[in-house]
Amino acid sequence: MNRSRSSRSLAISAIATCLVLAPQGMASAQTAQPAQVQSISPQDKAEGAKAHPQLVAEFGGAVISPQATYAEGVGKNIAVQSGLSNARGDFTVTLLNSPVNNAFAVPGGYVYVTRQLVALMNNEAELAGVLGHEVGHVAAQHSRKRQSAATRNSIIGVLGTVLSGVLLGNGTAGQLGQKIFSQGSQLLTLSYSRSQETEADNLGIAYLGRARYDPRAMSTVLLSLAQQNALEARLMGTNNQVPAWASTHPDPASRVRAALTRAGAGASGVTNRDGFLRAIDGIMYGDDPHQGTVEGRKFVHPDLKIAFEAPNGFYMINGTRSVSIGGQTGKGEFSTGPYSGDMDSYINAVFGALTDQGQPKVTPSAIQRTTVNGIPAAYGNAQVQASSGTLDVVVFAYEFSKTQAFHFVTISAAGSANQFNSMFASLHRASASEAAAVRPRKLVVVTAKAGDTLQSLAARMAYSDAAMERFLVLNALDANSRIVAGQKVKIITY
Repeated sequence: MNRSRSSRSLAISAIATCLVLAPQGMASAQTAQPAQVQSISPQDKAEGAKAHPQLVAEFGGAVISPQATYAEGVGKNIAVQSGLSNARGDFTVTLLNSPVNNAFAVPGGYVYVTRQLVALMNNEAELAGVLGHEVGHVAAQHSRKRQSAATRNSIIGVLGTVLSGVLLGNGTAGQLGQKIFSQGSQLLTLSYSRSQETEADNLGIAYLGRARYDPRAMSTVLLSLAQQNALEARLMGTNNQVPAWASTHPDPASRVRAALTRAGAGASGVTNRDGFLRAIDGIMYGDDPHQGTVEGRKFVHPDLKIAFEAPNGFYMINGTRSVSIGGQTGKGEFSTGPYSGDMDSYINAVFGALTDQGQPKVTPSAIQRTTVNGIPAAYGNAQVQASSGTLDVVVFAYEFSKTQAFHFVTISAAGSANQFNSMFASLHRASASEAAAVRPRKLVVVTAKAGDTLQSLAARMAYSDAAMERFLVLNALDANSRIVAGQKVKIITY
């Protein structure tokens, strides 16, 4: 979580939430003809340039490193295959400092990929395939064709519409839940149709063929992404971790199979695995300490000197502007907003932001004052009616200074709001030792030695839970894979 940012609405395409069925009837990627070169319009260039700094800020800033330079080169090489322009200089490719698996593009030649998604990949062709998919949306002008269908969709995939819908239904209360669970962690994302996603897949695979990459890389990277999503769901203890695409698109396994069929099982081409692994060696993995880190149920922000702990049975996901708290019996978010020294006004403003204009406002009961670990605090409660019954909404705010405040928003079934009391009471100013204990993780490429096994390599992962599962997914391996001397693998270390 960074310091507060203003709300933004930008149309993007997120491959992390677009596992869809590949098409039928397209020519083989190996025989794809060069694209007819068009030109990026001045209007698109101007709009892209205007959106660019906002997008970069929304995703934690741009990474400035050799890894970023490498990703830029791969992105430009695949982008020119699109026919949007044959000049590499017409494209701006940015590696984003985000722990979310995501990639997207906007008109004007702007292409983005997060460091987390790059770390999940295992060769250069996979990187090119992901970026090619996103450029394909722009080349096919999908954003213009779908602007009327623009809908809000959480970047982190599961804490918005899906979870609030399960708890609250689709009425006003459901919309309230979407506000709570994804506020500060979402962009305005175009809801592409299945045919448009299919077309972007077609184009991405075709671009791989034109650039002499192995077009099967689209299938392998999608398999890794599906396995990573499944692992994260298991680690969070959820069985209903359904991404936004699941309600209208086929399952990830269908997408993987279809992409392989489209590429051709006997296809070939460059993958440049060794070069890719050398290039990404040392890239940051997971949370950036400057944005705060989640370790199990504990969140610590060493720069803001804030720490708190989620209740038992709850998990957390750190976003660029908020921390989302999820569980089977309630949801919540930790964030901040403009503060002028008036706690009542601050809490009322948070409640007011939970519903859109024209909808009934959620009004808290009398705001109560208290102190938490020496920090002045206040809280308000409200109840809303849902199809499943009455729900409790709580805003609990803390004054860190006369110009800075932070708050939790929680929602749960009526009478169960007290399950969050331990979290409210846990927030405190992080001590120097707590702040110093926060360490960034990084990806390191190692060469297996004689006698190395899956078990010995997984034991080197900087995680106390699911080390083996994390290692297997990170390297696109399974429990039956064999390690041989000289094999290069990725591990995560401090």
